[in-house]
Amino acid sequence: MLPNPITNKAREQKLGRLEKVDLRTVWISESSDFTPWLANDENISLLGESIGIELEVEAREQNVGPFKADILCKEPNSGNWVLIENQLEKTDHLHLGQLLTYAAGLNAVTIVWVAQAFTDEHRAALDWLNTITGEDIRFFGIEIELWRIGESVIAPKFNTVCKPNNFVGQVSEAAQHIVLTETKQLQLEYWTEFFKYVSKNNKLLKATKPLPQHWAHLAIGTSEAALNATVNTREKRITATLILQTNAKENFALLRNELPEIEKEIGSSLEWRELPDNKQSYVVLTKQADPADRTNWLVQHKWLCDTLDSFYRAFSPRLKQMRRSNDRQSE
Repeated sequence: MLPNPITNKAREQKLGRLEKVDLRTVWISESSDFTPWLANDENISLLGESIGIELEVEAREQNVGPFKADILCKEPNSGNWVLIENQLEKTDHLHLGQLLTYAAGLNAVTIVWVAQAFTDEHRAALDWLNTITGEDIRFFGIEIELWRIGESVIAPKFNTVCKPNNFVGQVSEAAQHIVLTETKQLQLEYWTEFFKYVSKNNKLLKATKPLPQHWAHLAIGTSEAALNATVNTREKRITATLILQTNAKENFALLRNELPEIEKEIGSSLEWRELPDNKQSYVVLTKQADPADRTNWLVQHKWLCDTLDSFYRAFSPRLKQMRRSNDRQSE
């Protein structure tokens, strides 16, 4: 039998070996080294991906009475608070007590405990807390590891060891028995297919849970705004919208000053709705299309995805810069 060149080549290929790195070789101090690293945009995003929540850092070393919480974040879509307590060692009772104290003082609805390792007792404590609290309060236990291959750059890895029992696909028992109208069923199927398209074709936008309603929210990387996609079967149109939520009027005016540049980047004229009597302001782009026409869904989903992507790229950096400017002025 003749030798198989492909098999022989595979045998000759040398593979590296994963090596676990001690956390203290990278971070000597929790407060001076590890917390600032974790609060960095890229790293907090990596943590958020591991638990399925988009995170935006609001404060570090946040005062809670005489204590200081490590990191305080917000979920951009909902505006809910997320408290993160971190340590470079194995979990202990002190940090568990701090976690509960800070969560109560800050009214955080999501609590994330990051540690080098979790004891069975502390893992059981978080599981118990997830059992006795309502669906709106969530506790996550995350172990952090560092790995490398040979002399490669050291890479972090987050492992979720505790999470709410009903966090994935939360649907109340009563909701499971609700009979959807024909329109609501269409909306649910429309967003289900849309988010499948987003997950497959776009790395910037984060898919959310599809619901039987005429709109779908997506994060834009800041709690001061959100992206929104809507469908209107009666008027046969679909819409992409930037919703300005916090400091809406001030941010709207600043963005409007850059109207030519923004519309050039997006590639279309936009509808700017300040709405002086409304708390929020909007920037809108609409396309005539019939959401009830399933044969046209792929075209519609591509337009919504591409448009929301261009909104994200045009507005997110500007909004973040505005926020940094406001933070410097308030110091």
